[in-house]
Amino acid sequence: MSTFKQEPHKLLVIPGPIEVTDEVLYANAFPPLAHTSADFIPIFGDCIRMTRDVVFTSSGQPFLIAGSGTLGWDQVSANLVEPGESVLLLNSGYFGDSFADCLRAYGANVDEIRADFGKAVTQAELEQALQNKPYKLVAFTHVDTSTAVLSDAKMIGETVQRLSPKSLVILDGVCSVASEEIRMDAWGIDVIVSASQKGLGAPPGLSIVVASQKALKVLDNRITPVAAFYASWRRWLPIMKAYENGTPAYFATPPVNLIRAFHTSLTQITKANISLEERFQLHRDAAKRVRSAAADLGLKLVPVDPACTANGMTAIYLPEGLGVADLVPRLAKREVVITGGIHKENKDKYFRIGHMGVTVVQPERGDLDRVVAALKDSLQEALASKKNV
Repeated sequence: MSTFKQEPHKLLVIPGPIEVTDEVLYANAFPPLAHTSADFIPIFGDCIRMTRDVVFTSSGQPFLIAGSGTLGWDQVSANLVEPGESVLLLNSGYFGDSFADCLRAYGANVDEIRADFGKAVTQAELEQALQNKPYKLVAFTHVDTSTAVLSDAKMIGETVQRLSPKSLVILDGVCSVASEEIRMDAWGIDVIVSASQKGLGAPPGLSIVVASQKALKVLDNRITPVAAFYASWRRWLPIMKAYENGTPAYFATPPVNLIRAFHTSLTQITKANISLEERFQLHRDAAKRVRSAAADLGLKLVPVDPACTANGMTAIYLPEGLGVADLVPRLAKREVVITGGIHKENKDKYFRIGHMGVTVVQPERGDLDRVVAALKDSLQEALASKKNV
């Protein structure tokens, strides 16, 4: 490992996948282990324990399953909702739309509170909805990757506990776990959905879900069968418990190399010389720097309120007269990869930059320096090209 360095490559600063450390990439390159071997069992067990640490839960049950973050929606929908039950979804962008579609696919009756583009659902709107009707689940996207809007998870958890304590609170944290503060137990969050390739700093391919004991009791008490095979917690729960207890079990083959890489990343996150609180602060500092650079260039952020702006990514409006195709390829020529918008009605009006994980935790890499310089030069070039037409 002392001699391993990644091949030179363009700097990946989209909102996931993100850059990974040399150690994580090296861990992914080992020969595969047998998934029932004595060498692999403690790696998987440690991953389960360290995942709890990242989201500050003592009793939550992690599920680490091969798949994308989207599989987490299926897990929530299949295991916790029975046909005809009501779900309240707080929608702050494209991924709220998709989560709602997934819930409906499993028979849920979904009511949505739709925030305007660039805004989050307010406490008053949530309180009004909870007073009007009981809900089995209250679901929200913590950071909607389409808008960089950050919802107030603490407020949502506490409000639901106060007004609708039987409801389960579901946090889609695909673009927030390990880059935003999440205190699962203290805030009353019942399920956290995430994935390996963003703030958790590993390659794509691992669906990461943490369920509270309250959520697991809802699973135990359901009347109808779980409407899924691969996504069924009843099949996966014995597997997770076995590996954490030091014995192998089998339902479907885990992605052994990816779990080894995830183990390395989790070790760097939870056992490094900086605390999780310091890690969150580094993400806040990085976000401030990117926003400041955007302001210096006369650019406006998509999130309307600084209090609801993500710290692991930034969404920025393009200047009038420029489209995504005018800017993103120019940054790529400067070896920096960002991406355009994804929100259906506004996707060509803005662009997105990710600043998570090693890019912000190891400032000596100079990643943000490169991003800011490339953005400035690319924007000036793009604007000049329009003047010359």
